[in-house]
Amino acid sequence: MKDAIDSIILGIVQGLTEFLPVSSSGHLVLAQEVLGTSFGQGILFEVAVHVATLFAILIFYRQRVMQLATGVFTARRDALEYTGKLIVGTLPAVIVALLLRDLIEEQFDSLLGVGICLIVTGFLVWSTRYTNKHEGAEAPGWGAALIIGCVQAFAILPGISRSGSTVAAGLALGLHPLAAAEFSFMLGMIAMAGAGVLLLPELTSIDPALFNTIMAGSVAALLSGLAALIAFVWLLKTQRFHIFAWYAWTVGAITIYFALT
Repeated sequence: MKDAIDSIILGIVQGLTEFLPVSSSGHLVLAQEVLGTSFGQGILFEVAVHVATLFAILIFYRQRVMQLATGVFTARRDALEYTGKLIVGTLPAVIVALLLRDLIEEQFDSLLGVGICLIVTGFLVWSTRYTNKHEGAEAPGWGAALIIGCVQAFAILPGISRSGSTVAAGLALGLHPLAAAEFSFMLGMIAMAGAGVLLLPELTSIDPALFNTIMAGSVAALLSGLAALIAFVWLLKTQRFHIFAWYAWTVGAITIYFALT
């Protein structure tokens, strides 16, 4: 029973922090430390709840996803070009995940590393105070797509917010706020789907009780993630996105303090 409750709490943490610019992976590490649980599966639980938030993106951007899918199927140029940019933006994270998986897993055991990365996230989010304008390009160019993709690869580290860093990069490269959010989440959707496919064999071979525990957390992540996604877009529209920098700095400083003491 305790594992199920812990899983739901962690799922809610994941869902809320996946889209708010405060690093879901970093918060999962901290929450697991507080709860004293990891479900004994390395990053398996984290990937499972990340995949759950993928469905939150599909629900929120369902019209855009259908538009792109239809456009690709009918060979519409704008849809093919946008999809191509998503592929370009996804490649850096794929390369990093495949080549450095063991090294990345080790970072999930480092509270000091999480704290430092949260401080970095704070500065990235704070930068949007100066770049979040009510104007900008509706889609990134090919070079911008690659740069945003490289930033996403960097955000694999726990404590670096994927959504916060990629949106900050998109805004700095001249994208309209909503366009930056859309491209960020479309990239995230591909990355989450890829991670889910890679770890699917592990999910199907684990103990049934553990599987049910992980699924409970995944449902919680889906529901809380959808709520956070709505809040994320609202923050961009109202130009209040940068306020989360103070939260990231505070949690990062506290984490570093406890890691060192």
